[in-house]
Amino acid sequence: MTGSPFDAGDGTWLVVVNDHEQHALWRPFLDLPAGWRAAFTDVDRETALEYIERNWTGGPGPAKPTGNAPGTSEILRLPGD
Repeated sequence: MTGSPFDAGDGTWLVVVNDHEQHALWRPFLDLPAGWRAAFTDVDRETALEYIERNWTGGPGPAKPTGNAPGTSEILRLPGD
């Protein structure tokens, strides 16, 4: 594979959640970073994004991810961000 594994939308995805309840997309073949756990597994990208939209309220904790968040470009932004 060339480039970032987050660039291609095909294949399976995970939704991962950290201790601040922030949600992010992640690839199942990558190790989860410390502090993150799988919340929704083995789905296509669109289904994963729909899960995030339904389940992440942006809290508790900071609504925007910090620089150590996995797949930062894939984290769903809150309305108005």
